[in-house]
Amino acid sequence: MAGDPVLRPLYPDDLGPPRARLTGFLVQYWGGPTTYSEERGHPRLRMRHAPFAIGSAEREAWWHHMAAAVTASGAGPREQAELLAYFESASAAMVNTPG
Repeated sequence: MAGDPVLRPLYPDDLGPPRARLTGFLVQYWGGPTTYSEERGHPRLRMRHAPFAIGSAEREAWWHHMAAAVTASGAGPREQAELLAYFESASAAMVNTPG
């Protein structure tokens, strides 16, 4: 996402903290340690993303990157389908701006 012209403006200069938060959230969501919630509380994804204007372009750009990561992960077809379905619904839920 570092070079994405649609998404880059939504992130701080230092991408380390957002990368760590996303990683922690995904680890927890998929059954790993609850470190994310211990450090940040309940995920409340929609509330946490409310300060950012997320429209269809941002949603599509984010989903595209996540889909590419899933494809490159080497996960099996069943796991890929499950990941992609989650990212599809999660990205749709974050849209808060028309267009």
